[in-house]
Amino acid sequence: MNKKIYLCIHAHFYQPPRENAWTDEIEPQESAAPFHDWNERIFQECYKPNSESVIVDAHDNVINRVNNYEYYNFNFGPNLLSWIRKKHPKTFERIIEADRKSISAHQGYGNAIAMCYSHLIMPLANKNDKITQVKWGAADFRYHFGREPEGIWLPETACNEETIEILIEEGIKYIILDPSQADKVRKIHKGKWKDVSPGNIDTGVPYKCFIDKHYKKFINIFFYDGALSRNIAFDDHIYDSVKLLHRLEHVPVNHSTDNYLISAAVDGETFGHHKKYTDRTLSYFFSELIPSSKFRIVNYSEYLSFHSPEYEVKIKDGINGEGTSWSCLHGVGRWKEDCGCGRSDENPTQEWRKPLRESLDWLRDELILIYENNGGNYLRTFGRRGMNT
Repeated sequence: MNKKIYLCIHAHFYQPPRENAWTDEIEPQESAAPFHDWNERIFQECYKPNSESVIVDAHDNVINRVNNYEYYNFNFGPNLLSWIRKKHPKTFERIIEADRKSISAHQGYGNAIAMCYSHLIMPLANKNDKITQVKWGAADFRYHFGREPEGIWLPETACNEETIEILIEEGIKYIILDPSQADKVRKIHKGKWKDVSPGNIDTGVPYKCFIDKHYKKFINIFFYDGALSRNIAFDDHIYDSVKLLHRLEHVPVNHSTDNYLISAAVDGETFGHHKKYTDRTLSYFFSELIPSSKFRIVNYSEYLSFHSPEYEVKIKDGINGEGTSWSCLHGVGRWKEDCGCGRSDENPTQEWRKPLRESLDWLRDELILIYENNGGNYLRTFGRRGMNT
């Protein structure tokens, strides 16, 4: 590998379950017109085009089709991928095939990673639910991709110490976080801690995060470039392949670090749904511009295979140890209280969040008692990778 600057773009693809619980089908949604529902609309604008993105000449003749999933580091929410598998098997096969091809292209390491089974804010779940989310997410990944997951996507990148402990125990090798979630760094097991809580952590290298009470157990953490990710998600860089390349060329690079990594993490729906036809920007960028540039496309697993972290990191505890996320300035407040996130002229208060969260937590705890007392009468015990009751 003679290129010293590596590039990884992570695309997080997710949709909430929209199926009617009685029919297991999605009912018509008028707001998604002219499509039947929002899953179908976003599929046609994003998921399908990214699997066969076109490159055209000056006369709009198609001269190439590119499967962008061969270039993304990516994850799909389990319910979304199951829906695609059921409703659009050809696109599903192109997604799976892209992961297979990426394994060959990246020294045996695939682009796809797992996701927690549902879009649960992990720090706010109890320990058993955290374990279930990781176990089921990994099992779903094995079912679809036919291999063990190395990394896992945490919904909203929400994370705290207990979440880290469970991920390590479940054999997850790495996660991806926002730079604002880092607290301090140092050389592994030595030296002074450096404060990076303002968000100034060097995102060009991975870090190990150890469990305090068991200092040999760790997980690797990649912190994506926040400014670059925001430019891709919210600005106009993604509409022009050359402009995107120039933006990458202006990312500050620490040349004293071998194998420097530039990485971004964005909602995958950005590419075609939120920003129309930008899947084509990326297909040209990946297949035509990158090969002659100073960058080399890599996925996080491959990068770890030749660049073991030299530094360790402590992530922020958050309020009451509840951790932090990429989408709430108050840690994880937007999913449990009126923290200010999500307010608007139309919705000036979010006071309903606290009683809703407390009610759902109460219901969970009550249902646990019923399940534990009666579940054994109806459920079988499976093997190591299955459900244990």
